[in-house]
Amino acid sequence: MTFWQVTLNLLEGFKMTCSIFALTLVLALPLGLIISFGSMSRFKPLKAVVKVFVWIIRGVPLMLQLFIVFYLPGFLFGTPLFSRFVATIIAFSINYACYFSEIYRAGIEAIPRGQIEAGQVLGMTKFQIFTRITLMQVIKRIVPPMGNEIITLVKDTALARVIIVVEIIKVAEEMMAYAIIWPLFYTAVFYLVFVGALTLLFGWLEKKMSYYKV
Repeated sequence: MTFWQVTLNLLEGFKMTCSIFALTLVLALPLGLIISFGSMSRFKPLKAVVKVFVWIIRGVPLMLQLFIVFYLPGFLFGTPLFSRFVATIIAFSINYACYFSEIYRAGIEAIPRGQIEAGQVLGMTKFQIFTRITLMQVIKRIVPPMGNEIITLVKDTALARVIIVVEIIKVAEEMMAYAIIWPLFYTAVFYLVFVGALTLLFGWLEKKMSYYKV
């Protein structure tokens, strides 16, 4: 196979990698915020359940979670409930939502209580306090750790191949049938470009929000 043919094949796999990445972010970012509210709830039974759930998801390897989501329904009901791609998105979204939830929680709880009390004195509602006082400070605080998790997600997409989702690493592995191994190393270029672009983006965001004092 020529270099151009290999590049085109890897690009096809990279499209799947980007799809997993994008859909996971779209689902995990808002879900993580909801989970963080549950972990901070004053209703102790809900708080306990959410914290145990987050502990389990963060404690079990993502690879095993992929196997559970895709294969377990087949063992229980005799047929898979989800396609390989859908199972991947479900497992990735739940996993990363739990990690994001801890970042959200840390950011929210780091806001001085006095600022919230000041908003209450001014007659602001909880929603107004969150959107006008808390939100921008939280975003500034969570950009660096959130950026690290999102960059990790780029590389974790390679785990989808364990349930035969044909992302870029899987494509490169299939090329080994033609007795060529260099495409496997060539995939590093795609990851480095993707991660480099994200690094520049998060660096720009940090500078953009530097005027928010925390």
